[in-house]
Amino acid sequence: MATKIRLQRHGRKGYAFYSIVIANSRAPRDGKFIEKIGTYNPNTNPATVDLNFDAALAWVLKGAQPTDTVRNILSREGVYMKKHLLGGVAKGAFGEAEAEAKFEAWKNNKQSGLAAFKAKQEEEKKAAAKVRLEAEKKVNEEKAKALAEKKAAEEAAKAAEAAEAEAPAEEAPAAESAE
Repeated sequence: MATKIRLQRHGRKGYAFYSIVIANSRAPRDGKFIEKIGTYNPNTNPATVDLNFDAALAWVLKGAQPTDTVRNILSREGVYMKKHLLGGVAKGAFGEAEAEAKFEAWKNNKQSGLAAFKAKQEEEKKAAAKVRLEAEKKVNEEKAKALAEKKAAEEAAKAAEAAEAEAPAEEAPAAESAE
């Protein structure tokens, strides 16, 4: 029986997430499977993968063939790196302890790269927020300036109106006293 490591779709329309399963190669995508070894959520940035590493490695060593997407996921998680190192141990190129040390070094390097990526994204978000805040402050200052000008114009108009109202009132008593 030929086995495949494939994705099984779940989730609503437009927001899919997947289970990583071991299935018969003739089984339908969302059909019967042998074992569930993890989940994959492409909706997050970066994509979230929850994988049973030992089970995935065991199935790869047994000869299960992954689909292209699953091969990329397993490669990023280090399953193929571990398989490669175990092949070197089997050939006698180096010892198992050395292989484990190489794998840990690779894993730490990968995690530091991911941490740097997340830090860069966070910094970009903060910079974008700062730019938006500065733009908003500038717009608010312009609005305040326009409002102040409008109020000054209204005050000037009221003062002129009051002056006009007082001027005829002053002329009227003068006219009455002349009579």
